[in-house]
Amino acid sequence: MGEIRSHRDLIAWQKAMDLVVLVYRLSKAFPDAERFGLTSQLRRAAVSVPSKIAEGYGRGPTGDYLRFLRAARGSLFEVDTQTMLAARLEFVPDDAFAAIQDRIQECGRILAALIRSLEDKDTSVGRTGSGPNARCPMPNA
Repeated sequence: MGEIRSHRDLIAWQKAMDLVVLVYRLSKAFPDAERFGLTSQLRRAAVSVPSKIAEGYGRGPTGDYLRFLRAARGSLFEVDTQTMLAARLEFVPDDAFAAIQDRIQECGRILAALIRSLEDKDTSVGRTGSGPNARCPMPNA
């Protein structure tokens, strides 16, 4: 892997950006009645993932960075929940749902690995991170 010079070099950010594009394409087919409901909420949650990764990277200190990465993981869980809801409401074809779930799982694994890596480097946080869910895995991971 090359040198990390900006947030754009982070695989976690790149994969999260791909997820946003996939979410926008998927949600285009949602009913018009959902434009200000699930469509908007899902898109905002998806955009939040790479945005929080970037903002955390820009903050500098590892503690702040970790907080933003954990917030990005929380947004990823939102995307997971909202896409599952869209599937249950039959807004999403099975093949599209499977594809987005695969991408969510991939983003979750990469983000969890980045968090673990930074936790290991940050002695102020400790090896287990902070809080009871510091290393909560993605569902079905």
